[in-house]
Formats: sequence, C-alpha cells, structure tokens
Amino acid sequence: MSFKTTLYIAFFLLSFSVRASFVLIPMEAEGQQNHLKAYGITYWALDKQYKVSWLLNYRGGSFLLPDTPEIRKECQIRGVTFEVLSDGTANGILDEISSPSQNMETVILEKAPKIAVYTPKGKQPWDDAVTLVLTYAEIPFTPIYDEEVLNDALLLYDWLHLHHEDFTGQYGKFFGAYRNAPWYIEQKKEAEALAAKLGFSKVSEEKMAVTNKIRNYVIGGGFMFAMCSATDSFDIALSAEGVDICEPMFDGDASDANYQSRIDYTQTFAFKDYILERNPMQYEFSDIDMTLKRKVLPDVDYFTLMEYSAKWDPIPTMLCQNHTQLVKGFMGQTTAFDSNLIKSNVLIMGENKQNGEARYIHGTKGKGMFTYYGGHDPEDYQHRVGDAHTVLDLHPNSPGYRLILNNVLFPAARKKKLKT
Repeated sequence: MSFKTTLYIAFFLLSFSVRASFVLIPMEAEGQQNHLKAYGITYWALDKQYKVSWLLNYRGGSFLLPDTPEIRKECQIRGVTFEVLSDGTANGILDEISSPSQNMETVILEKAPKIAVYTPKGKQPWDDAVTLVLTYAEIPFTPIYDEEVLNDALLLYDWLHLHHEDFTGQYGKFFGAYRNAPWYIEQKKEAEALAAKLGFSKVSEEKMAVTNKIRNYVIGGGFMFAMCSATDSFDIALSAEGVDICEPMFDGDASDANYQSRIDYTQTFAFKDYILERNPMQYEFSDIDMTLKRKVLPDVDYFTLMEYSAKWDPIPTMLCQNHTQLVKGFMGQTTAFDSNLIKSNVLIMGENKQNGEARYIHGTKGKGMFTYYGGHDPEDYQHRVGDAHTVLDLHPNSPGYRLILNNVLFPAARKKKLKT
C-alpha cells in the first residue's frame, strides 16, 4: 500500500470520526436570535419522529437534535440559531451535564404533544398570548370550546390551554364598564344561546359543567395551562358548585344569600381562603388577584424565577428554563396572585416578593398537572380592550413568552419516577 493511499485512508477515518452528528440549538441570551421559534423547531422535530434532548440549565435550556439536512434547513428557514457538533463534542456536553457537581440534567423528549386551546369561536390568534405565540412558533393546535369539551373531546389531547375565560358565568365582570358596548351585548347573547343549545337554563350552569369536565381531564392525567382570568375564575367556579354567586344582570335572578360562607376551598386546584367580590360593577372576581393591591411602578415591575435542582426537581426546572431569572411583569384582569391565598402544596415558580405576589405557579391534581400564569400579554404591559395586538417579530427573545412555550413542550418529556 502506497504512502499516499495510507494517508488518504487515515484522513478519511479521521474525518469520519469527527463528522457532525448533532445540532445544538443554544438558548442563552446572546447565543439565540429567535428563542420563540426555537421551540417551534423542537416541536417540528418531535413531530417528525426525531429524538430530542432538552438540556436543562445548559446554556439557557438548549435543545440537542440529530444532525440532518432537513433540520439544518428548517432552522435556516425559521431564523433559528444552531451549532453543528461532532459526536465527541456532544458526548462531552452530556458528560458535563450528568456530573453530580452540575445543576443540569438531560431530559428526553419523546413525542409532540397534542395541543388544544379552549377559546370561543371567531377569536383571532392575537386575542390570547398562547394562541399568538403558538402561531408565531408554528406549533399546531386545535381550538375547542364548550360543545367539544362537554362531548369529551379533551380525551384526544395531552395539553389544554384555557383562554381568558370567565368560568363563573359573570361575563368577565365587564358589566360595569362595557354593559352598553355592542361587543359585550353580542357576547352575552351568544353565550346564552350556546348554553340553551347545550341544554342549560343558565350560562353559569353550563360553565360549571365545562369546569367539571376540565377538572376531570386533569385528574385523569392531562396537563392544563391557564393565564389571566382563566386561573382564578376556574378555581372560584370549582369552589362554588351548587352555589349561585351571580347577580341578576348576569343570570336573571338574585345570588344566594351569604354565599361566601358556602365556598368550598377543598375543591380548588391552587387557591384558598379568598373572599369573592360581590359588587357586579367591580372589575374583579375576588381578592386572589393583586391588580388593585399592587404598589409596583411599571419601570421596576419584574418577577424572579425560582431555581430548582435539575436532577431532583426536573419538572419545575423545565417550566422555568429561560435566558434570564428576572422577567418583566405585565398586567391583566388577573395580574398576579396573593401569595397568602395559595395552597401550601402548590409551587410558586415566579414571584415578586416585594409586593407579596406570585406570578407563575404549578401543582398536581390527581394524575395530572396545572400551571397558572398571571397577566394577559408578556409584551404588552397594560393591555386594554381594543388595543393593537402584539407583533412577536419585535419580541423574538421574550422571556415572558418563553415560559408559555416551556409548558407546551413539557408533556413531551419521557415519563419517569419524579421527586416533585
């Protein structure tokens, strides 16, 4: 064998040994040009049956995918930063992550979760932060509403988002400010027609039936994510089953006398000991929400994400992956939760201690889990009715929106015995 041939074979073998085998999608602040679309790439890869690893606490919660031409091309098309790694480099990263001295963990993502968004018919994607970011990240979802829920369509899905809904049947407590607005009158008319169609005499009764279906979905093993008024109104509805808490302008008859004393906090997912707001003119459900109690100026309105042990508490670690621990606050009908009114078995994952409020909480119910996230739109500080919608092309690295997408990917994680 000639020296030239030997040299060629040696070069070929060396090239083979260092060839690219993995694509790393970095997620730290400086390393990723579009954090939100990076989640879409990860979902797309799972949907294509590729194996994906979520590298918790490694460079902002990066993703490790196999190196294929179509994955590289998809990243380029969507404007997602990626790095091509050799086998040796990838194994070195995985070894570093597995070290007991590092607060990191590798979580295998197995399948693309089936996503349902509970939202009224005719709503546009920008009406809700979750549908907006799912659309922007190109993650497919199915809109469903009361009729589908009552017909057990939830059994088809791994993940459910609750739109900014009022599950108590009080039409979002918009009566005081908007009772004469055409959109309010039309929405009330549509809700009453739907309740009648589904066999209920009141919207509050129909919403109670929907609430129970969603509760049973979670208890049976589903994952539920809710924002803004869907959080506290859902818990309030659970606690008020069989009790009329609606005033005449909402359901046509008087509320039950002394209904506060009949509230059953044992039925709720997250909250306890709250006092309901009886005034129908007040744009508030209860004292769970901190909107009217806040003493935080907009320019210093931030909340801090908790840090967990990635190896021992992978669930909250996944849900808190971000490129910063300090997230800009934002308001909503339900802006934040009074920390004193949160059950002790519920994790507070994001909080503003100065104001005594929780922004981002998580818990288990039966075999399933739920996450509540206060506020309306992470990139619209004080969203008002009729305001222009957020353009996410202007916020591709939004830490607040990343928290939503952590929850979207969470159900894809390989099931194993967890400490949390």
